[in-house]
Amino acid sequence: AFDKTVAKDNSLAVGFFQRGFVHLQLEMYEEALSDYHMAFSHLRRNPFIDYKQLGLRHVLYAWEVLYSTAAAQCRLQQWQEAKATLDKAIVWRPEGRTAILDTALERVQDRLFLEPMQVPLGEFFRPRKKEVEQLDSKDFLGKPKVISSIIPDDEYIGFEPLRPQKQGFYEPSADALR
Repeated sequence: AFDKTVAKDNSLAVGFFQRGFVHLQLEMYEEALSDYHMAFSHLRRNPFIDYKQLGLRHVLYAWEVLYSTAAAQCRLQQWQEAKATLDKAIVWRPEGRTAILDTALERVQDRLFLEPMQVPLGEFFRPRKKEVEQLDSKDFLGKPKVISSIIPDDEYIGFEPLRPQKQGFYEPSADALR
């Protein structure tokens, strides 16, 4: 499902983030690391992306993506890279809230695995009712109408924009009036 999701919207950072978590659970560490890198690049240097506007009650933070990247690097025994990634995450973390990252740095120095971050269980994309109601098809053109000319000299058949009027051309003949 995540493969289909990121195929439809390849800029959906949270899709890559969640697929990376699944890859870690399936012990597909290289794929997980790649997905976390993609998620971070799709944040486009923003400290977070708020998906509440789209219907997912979750805010994806850059430091969470970096923390999960470090978790994947730990599984691949890339301890120095994991430490560098966590140092980068500390820069992205809001001020005064680095306790979880300090603990993670200690775990990496002791060569212990990190548990990756994830979107809270039970959170799904649920578009607002107003947006779903707009998905109904609408008839913007209206019903087709057949229009015929009452002018006897008008032999044109077809569709075209309005033609310039000629003096006397659109006046009915004497025979038509009888």
